[in-house]
Amino acid sequence: MNGSQPLVVIGDVLLDRDIQGVAHRLAPDAPAPVVDVTSDLSHPGGAGLAAFLAARSGRDVVLVTALGEDEASDRVREALRGRVRLVELPLDGTLPVKTRVMAGGRPLVRIDRGGGEVGAATAAVREALAGAHAVLVADYGRGTAEAVRQALAEAAHRVPLVWDPHPRGGPPVAGARLVTPNGAEAAALCPDDGDSLAAHARRGADLAERWGVASVAVTLGERGVLLTRPRSAAPMLVPAPYRATGDPCGAGDCFAALAAAALADGSLPEEAVQHAVAGAAAFVAAGGASDPGLWAARAGTAPARPAGEDAFAVAESVRARGGTVVATGGCFDLLHAGHVGLLDSARRIGDCLIVCVNSDASLRRLKGPGRPLNPLEDRMRVLAALGSVDAVAAFEEDTPESLLHALRPDVWVKGGDYSADALPEARVLRGWGGQAVVLPYLDGRSTTGLAHRAARAAQGTDAAP
Repeated sequence: MNGSQPLVVIGDVLLDRDIQGVAHRLAPDAPAPVVDVTSDLSHPGGAGLAAFLAARSGRDVVLVTALGEDEASDRVREALRGRVRLVELPLDGTLPVKTRVMAGGRPLVRIDRGGGEVGAATAAVREALAGAHAVLVADYGRGTAEAVRQALAEAAHRVPLVWDPHPRGGPPVAGARLVTPNGAEAAALCPDDGDSLAAHARRGADLAERWGVASVAVTLGERGVLLTRPRSAAPMLVPAPYRATGDPCGAGDCFAALAAAALADGSLPEEAVQHAVAGAAAFVAAGGASDPGLWAARAGTAPARPAGEDAFAVAESVRARGGTVVATGGCFDLLHAGHVGLLDSARRIGDCLIVCVNSDASLRRLKGPGRPLNPLEDRMRVLAALGSVDAVAAFEEDTPESLLHALRPDVWVKGGDYSADALPEARVLRGWGGQAVVLPYLDGRSTTGLAHRAARAAQGTDAAP
C-alpha cells in the first residue's frame, strides 16, 4: 500500500461495554439472574473497531466519524490515540453506548443509551477522502455516511470502496467495489424465501444490480461468505477455515476491515474475501472484540508470549466468564483416529480445548531423523480445522512446560495407559491448582505405525488396509 495514502474508514463509532460475569442464583425479589461481575471492558465499537482492526498490521488509517464532548467520546479518543488518525465531524448529543451484560459467555441483556445529530462534512473530511488510497464505510445508520455521501460517491470512482451496510442506513453509493451485508440484512433488503445458499446468492446478485456496485459479499457466519455479482449465475462460496466458537460480536467489522485492507493492497475481490474470512474466523476464535488481550496487546502492555497468540486469548476469554480451560499436547505428525477420539473426549471436559504442538525441531529431537513428516504450519492448520479444537499453540522445547506456565490451563489431558500422577506435566499443573488426567487411546493407532505401513505399501510389501 502507498505509505503516503491511508485507508480511510468512515462511519459511526459506538462505545461498546461488556460486563462479564457468572450467574448461579436468582434475585430474591424477581425471577432475574444475579450476575457476579468478573470483568468490565469498554472499547470503541462500530467504525472505531473497524478502524482499529485495519490498523493492527501497522498501516496508516484515518477514521472519519462524529464525536461529541461527552465522556464516552473521550474514552473513544483515548483508546484510539496512537493507533488511528481521527478526523471528527461535530456531534450534537452524546456518543451511543452499547452495554452487554454476559454470564457464562452468553448475553443476558443489552442496554443502549445516547445518540445525537451528526453535523455537516468539513473541509478536513473532504481532504481526507481526496487523499485516500481506499475507503471503508462502516455504516451503523446514525448519520455519518449520509453526511459525506456526495464525497463518497466521488471516491468510489477513484479508489476501492467497501461498504458495510446497516438496515437503518442508506444504500451504498454506486461504483462501490464490495458491499458486505450479513444474511439477515440482505434478506431484509431483498426478501426471498428460504435460507438456502441459492436464496442468498439470488439476494446478493439482485442487490449488486440494484445498487450498481461491483460485488456483494453476503456473510453467513459459520457457513462462510457468498461473493456475488450483478446477474451472476455462479457465485463463489468462501467457507470458514474452521468452526470458531468465540464471541462473534464485531466479526462483521473485522471482515469488512480486512477486505478493505486487502483491496487497498491490490487484491482482487475474490482474494480479499478469502483473506477476510480467514481473519474473521481467527478474530472470533480469539474472543472477538471483548477479548481484553486484543486491546492491551496493541497498547504494548501485554507480556511477551510463545507462538500461539490466539490460544492465550481463548484461555483468557474462557477464564473471564468462569469457564474451564482444557489443554493437551503432542506431535500430531499424522493425524489419525486415535488423535481425533482423544481430542473429542478432551473437549467435552471443559469449555475450550487448546492443543500444544511440538515444533519441527522439538519433534525431530523426540522422534529422530526423517521426522516430522508434516511441517509445523501444516500440523497446526489441520488441528485448527477440527471442531473439537479451539486454538493451537506451538512450543520449541522438548516439553510443553514453559507454554503451560504461560497458558495455565485448568485441566491437562494426555492419552495413554499410565497414571496421571506419573505425568511430568502433573507437577506443573499443581502449581496453580490444575489437574492432569489420562484418557484411553484407541488401540492400534499411532503415527509411527501409519508411517511404517505407508512405507511398506510404497515398496509393494503391504496390502492396503
